Amino acid sequence: MSDFVAVSNIQQILSRQVILPTVVMWNRLEGRPRRKDFDRALRAEVRDALWMLTKQWQVGEFRGDDAGSPVYARLLAQVEALKSFQPAELDPVPFDDSVPLETRVEQRPIVFSTKEHLAALDLRLLMGRQWLKLLAPIGNFRNAYIQQYPIRRPDETARSDAHSTAHVDVWQHFSALAGRMMDGAALYFYLKADPTHHAYDDILVPEPDKLDIDEAATKFLGWFDDLFVQPAGQGDAWLPSQLEYQFSLDTTGTPGKVLRAREYYHGHLDWFNLDVDGSASSLNGETPAPPANGDTGPPDILSAFLPTALTFEGMPNTRWWCFEEGRTNFGDIKPDTNELGKLLLMEFALVYANDWFMVPLTVPAGSIISVKGLAVSNVFGERIWVEPAGQGAENAWQKWRMYGLSTFKGPSDQADVSLVMLPTVAKVIEERPLEEIALVRDEVANMVWGIENMVPLPDGASKRGREAAIELRQQIVRIVKEEAETLPPPVPIEFKAPVRYEIMNTVPENWIPFIPVHLDNDNRQIQLQRASLLRIIEGDASPAKIKPRTALLRFGLDDQQVKRYFLHEEEVPRTGVIVSQSFQRTRWYGGRVFTWIGVRKSTGRGEGSSGLAFDQLRPTGVK
Repeated sequence: MSDFVAVSNIQQILSRQVILPTVVMWNRLEGRPRRKDFDRALRAEVRDALWMLTKQWQVGEFRGDDAGSPVYARLLAQVEALKSFQPAELDPVPFDDSVPLETRVEQRPIVFSTKEHLAALDLRLLMGRQWLKLLAPIGNFRNAYIQQYPIRRPDETARSDAHSTAHVDVWQHFSALAGRMMDGAALYFYLKADPTHHAYDDILVPEPDKLDIDEAATKFLGWFDDLFVQPAGQGDAWLPSQLEYQFSLDTTGTPGKVLRAREYYHGHLDWFNLDVDGSASSLNGETPAPPANGDTGPPDILSAFLPTALTFEGMPNTRWWCFEEGRTNFGDIKPDTNELGKLLLMEFALVYANDWFMVPLTVPAGSIISVKGLAVSNVFGERIWVEPAGQGAENAWQKWRMYGLSTFKGPSDQADVSLVMLPTVAKVIEERPLEEIALVRDEVANMVWGIENMVPLPDGASKRGREAAIELRQQIVRIVKEEAETLPPPVPIEFKAPVRYEIMNTVPENWIPFIPVHLDNDNRQIQLQRASLLRIIEGDASPAKIKPRTALLRFGLDDQQVKRYFLHEEEVPRTGVIVSQSFQRTRWYGGRVFTWIGVRKSTGRGEGSSGLAFDQLRPTGVK
């Protein structure tokens, strides 16, 4: 069969190329030399002028186009400032960009104590040293404050101190510092509890020095509040039931916009975390008053500039006598049929590379910009008014747009084409996880487990949860044995059958169970409730419940009003989730440093098996 194809109408064939998408067409000619010597190739000898003309016609160089290069442009845009910030479902507060938005959203309280033990010994010592440093120029009150706010030595025979005495390093730290250093956190919370409290209460201080101590106390409180950013008394944006942050913002426009972040947990805050709430115009539910005295709202931005051609690495050069760098070779990209991102990038770089111009616009952080139009003057003296894309009939929710916000609870046929400029930082330094948990599904036991992979110790360090759980259990076993020595020995159990019945076995103490329970007034939908296993030790007449040691799983345990912790069942997929909490640090305007505790969530590693079993028969050794 011949490979020759006769074309009767070449004009008809070429006209069909117009309807084809440009993403499947290539109009970039690349030379392929066949010799090592480039001397002749660089001469660009014209052997056949007709061939050159046909090539120019083929690539469309003879097609007339009145498009002139832009020489002057004026941009008109509207700016709406962010007005309020609302963490989760709490009351909104005025928006303030003196603090990075990540810090304001992610801030979590530092745990200084739980019902079982004191915590954050390292921070307590830091605060104590700072207070004694402020106190030194006033007088010699060091020993008095160490006695008033001491570091207590844990009791090795007390179950209440087992969390500290179970770990050798922690017990050594407390023992070495007991009676020698001051607990600065105790003084801090005493001063914060009541405005009438003074740092010299219950301490013999001369009357002339009391005023200086009050000034030092004010500096002390301000120093710690600036050192670590923590949420105020109303709470924070973290939702334990959904394992994510939620917050909302609104603007000063008339009517305003409400932006909501419903699922933020990955640590990089940007425009794509926000959606427009089309059913509200403000966070407090009030409708903004109409503009008075002819005022139409926030002032518009009118910017004039000279357009500049856009350039990038590997951009094809339009000049003939110019070599292109080979570091970025778009011609070597081999995209798959479903890789639309690569196809769009190649189309932009190879087809429209020289058709883009840069339009600079400086806008303030913490605002929403809506471009109204662009007046462009070209080299022919024409002035063209260009409206933003996505207007008119194309303004539908199905339309894909870069940097566009999604709209929910509102008209589905309208798309928001504004641009959000959040006051966020470019880089955040993240410390190693202070605590880490893994939520996994156990299909055999029909429950979810919260595995404490990393737990905080009372001295401020962290340790693997399995090791910490073993050490704590061993310490309680020693305490139980010492208590049993003062009691009459138990009556030994005599087995007469070859097997015995066991109600249930045990699991590692760093595995916290979540059991499925029904929602209120619903017999179908379920949620997960945190539960507790008993610490069964031979000879222990009063076994205690095993409580989690991480702040992520202790939600409600230290609050008499909450106590119970419920987790949405859909938040734990079959792959599981990993949630960690660590210190974050960044710099803001003027070089100011902000430090806070933030939470991160990532995908887990699949299901797990705890080995928990019920109603088993165990051999007794009796024949």
